[in-house]
Amino acid sequence: MKAVIPAAGLGTRFLPATKAQPKEMLPVFNKPTIQYVVEEAVASGIDDILIITGKGKRSIEDHFDRAFELEYFLKNGGKTDYLKEVEYISELADIYYVRQKKQRGLGDAIACAKKHIDGDPFAVLLGDTIAQSKIPCTKQLMNVYEKYESSVIAIEEVPDEKVERYGIIKGSKISDSLYKIEDLVEKPKLKDAPSNLGIIGRYLLTPDIFDYIDEVSPGVGGEIQLTDALRHLDESYGCIFNGKLHDIGNTVDWLKSSIEIAMENEEVKKELIEHLSNLLK
Repeated sequence: MKAVIPAAGLGTRFLPATKAQPKEMLPVFNKPTIQYVVEEAVASGIDDILIITGKGKRSIEDHFDRAFELEYFLKNGGKTDYLKEVEYISELADIYYVRQKKQRGLGDAIACAKKHIDGDPFAVLLGDTIAQSKIPCTKQLMNVYEKYESSVIAIEEVPDEKVERYGIIKGSKISDSLYKIEDLVEKPKLKDAPSNLGIIGRYLLTPDIFDYIDEVSPGVGGEIQLTDALRHLDESYGCIFNGKLHDIGNTVDWLKSSIEIAMENEEVKKELIEHLSNLLK
């Protein structure tokens, strides 16, 4: 199976940090956000990844490419741990790139992958979410697909105050972690939301989604919404993600996520706790 990672957005909520660098390259603790996403795909058994980029995103390609001068410097300097890390990044997977020529929404970005996907089911991982779990989030969706052979969307229960930030599903419950989707609504008002089950940026889609994307009319700002295309699928499922989700969609959540992930590192945990404790006094 192949994976598609849309990474063509302008990252306006992170300005001025994203004026000259992609938001996907902003570090969460010690790695850029997009590396966590690629690692999830690889951990799910996917080694063919297409990243949808745009103007000003060249550093994403450079990050996953070989860096011969840096590797030479690290090798001669005896910095073997850093060398292994740098080599590991460039050997993660076969990564390909295509540009979204114009900012026309998530649906349009995914449409750019049609030729690369070549008629097969594929995974979509958004670059503003880090999912941590024993079984990778994408693999959880793959497991559901193996049983139902239909599109599967990762979902989670979201608090009332955040409902307006998510695509929300309406569905019939099949099990504690699985719903058959009846409808989807993009960022509804709380009073109009059909449930509190929000879409969290991981999808496993059948190739007929491309036909439905072609039929979708542009919405606000001329954008093609993936949610509108998903509504036309004959059958789809919502799988509640079993794990920890880090939202990197805004500066506060990005900062929280960086601290939480840093706390998992024993080398920095003690010093970080002491520093935060001193700040809170």
